[in-house]
Amino acid sequence: MQEALQMLAAQAKAAIASADSSAVLEQLRVSYLGKKGELTAILRGLKDLAPEARAQFGALSNQVKQDIEAQIVGKSSALEESKYSKLATTEALDVTKTLPAAKSGHLHPITQTWMLIEDIFNRIGFEVASGPEVEWDKFNFELLNMPKDHPARDTQDTFYVSDEILLRTQTSPVQIRWMQNHQPPVRIIAPGRVFRRDYDLTHTPMFHQFEGLVVDKGITIQDLKGTCIYAMQSLLGSSTKVRFRPHNFPFTEPSLEVDASCNICQGKGCRTCKHQGWLEMAGAGMVHPQVLRNVGYDPEQVSGFAFGFGIDRIAMMRFGISDLRLLFEGDMRFLQQF
Repeated sequence: MQEALQMLAAQAKAAIASADSSAVLEQLRVSYLGKKGELTAILRGLKDLAPEARAQFGALSNQVKQDIEAQIVGKSSALEESKYSKLATTEALDVTKTLPAAKSGHLHPITQTWMLIEDIFNRIGFEVASGPEVEWDKFNFELLNMPKDHPARDTQDTFYVSDEILLRTQTSPVQIRWMQNHQPPVRIIAPGRVFRRDYDLTHTPMFHQFEGLVVDKGITIQDLKGTCIYAMQSLLGSSTKVRFRPHNFPFTEPSLEVDASCNICQGKGCRTCKHQGWLEMAGAGMVHPQVLRNVGYDPEQVSGFAFGFGIDRIAMMRFGISDLRLLFEGDMRFLQQF
């Protein structure tokens, strides 16, 4: 048994020395020292030895085991050092090498327009307000003077989550929430995403809108018109023509629609403006007295105006885009133009 042990030690030493990878080294460890390894097999013969011979052979076996373990550790360190030495020569970093120019990203045209809108209104003292996109019916309709049987709800074509929860059809709920928590004077814009069942050249099911609200003492419709003209000419150019048409919205009285001369055809008439030379840009009007009462304001003491513009449509006009759907299709050939 002692000769078998010495032979095992010699074989293990040679095999470990010639191992060329960590995987091979692990196989050798299991082969010699594992529960079913060669050393374990030899040690099973200890029970057949006399007590004095058993102690001597046990000590020798333990020494052989320690030697094999030490050889494995040493070889493992040598393999690791060899690997990193090889990497140092094969994967050296050339700090003088010229790299290809990095491609920089850019802001989406809608984001560019959104940021410009905030900047334009910040100049005249408006704050930027925000609110949830998944909204209560109460804030989206009822407090805006649109009860459940109001015909204006049909024109909104709403995405409902439940009977009382919906995807907001406008950012007007932000105005309601703001007025419930702030006393006049109020001067805010509320940009954000809104959702309606609509899809054509100038409409998409999800689009971006910004609404404006001013409430204070002595606010008149002339303040509304002046603000809308300022916004359109700041966004689309000083030569942009703006017109106002009477309309009817449940949350404003009187109500107006705001049109701007078409930048695509310069007012001559095209497919985008339906050959009218004008594009509808906003709904606007003086805040309905009932809406003021709904948020705890006294319409005898304060008045206000509100408007809602489509950010996407403004982007179309600014960049000369004839089909609104192009902004949402993710075609990089199109978006890289901006």
